[in-house]
Amino acid sequence: MTEQLRLMAVHAHPDDESSKGAATMAKYVSEGVDVLVVTCTGGERGSILNPKLQGDRYIEENIHEVRRKEMDEAREILGVKQEWLGFVDSGLPEGDPLPPLPEGCFALEDIDKAAGELVRKIRAFRPQVITTYDENGGYPHPDHIMTHKITMVAFGGATDAEKYPEQEFGPVWQPLKVYYNQGFNRPRTQALHDALLSRGLESPYGEWLQRWTEFERTERTLTTHVPCADFFETRDKALIAHRTQIDPDGGWFRVPMEIQKSVWPTEEYELAKSLVDTSLPEDDLFAGIRDNA
Repeated sequence: MTEQLRLMAVHAHPDDESSKGAATMAKYVSEGVDVLVVTCTGGERGSILNPKLQGDRYIEENIHEVRRKEMDEAREILGVKQEWLGFVDSGLPEGDPLPPLPEGCFALEDIDKAAGELVRKIRAFRPQVITTYDENGGYPHPDHIMTHKITMVAFGGATDAEKYPEQEFGPVWQPLKVYYNQGFNRPRTQALHDALLSRGLESPYGEWLQRWTEFERTERTLTTHVPCADFFETRDKALIAHRTQIDPDGGWFRVPMEIQKSVWPTEEYELAKSLVDTSLPEDDLFAGIRDNA
């Protein structure tokens, strides 16, 4: 290869990078790929989901600083680079009707202006491949949906010197592919569920599968299956580093590692845009790029 391969993963909050595509990133790092995580918000309004840490006054009063330190630890575990986009967490609105989003939050930012901040990162880092969320955000958190919107605008805007002038945003750069994270897909969930039950073990996925049926969620097209089972332990260590968000005794970790590796040894993506020829299904986010790098 004549040029370094570079992957940019755009996420909404600290911890998203460790729950969505983390093993893939660790795999590519091990192969010498340059990987950058861009985190759109500081996760300031995220609830403390680990019951062991709930009620901790220091954490509650310093959540922004705590989550930054957790991100630092996860970054080191994965071996990736990481940068902040600098927006404020919108929180997950709850209730009927839903309350208005807080003033000044990420989801209320002007899309083109917010995308400009990501254009700066893209032009500076020069990734051939970008990963993000689909138009539903993976799940309907306003920050995830906003992350999708600005990433898609920035994918095209990175080459638009008129909209985003080079003197302000840096020399133009053309990313070649953008993918949606689809690791939480029904085929994987069903396969792990069935494998656990067939072994006489309890499955944490029964309720998930029931929700798929109740909500009649549209199945996504899984175009790309990246083999990365050797890095599942690294993924889990990075996720546990986000200790305010993850209960190490919770459902995330109830499936024995040997079952995960044997039943579903990949992470899945949906190819959303490609400016290079590639043959589907793929097993590499850089398919169609490596040979020409």
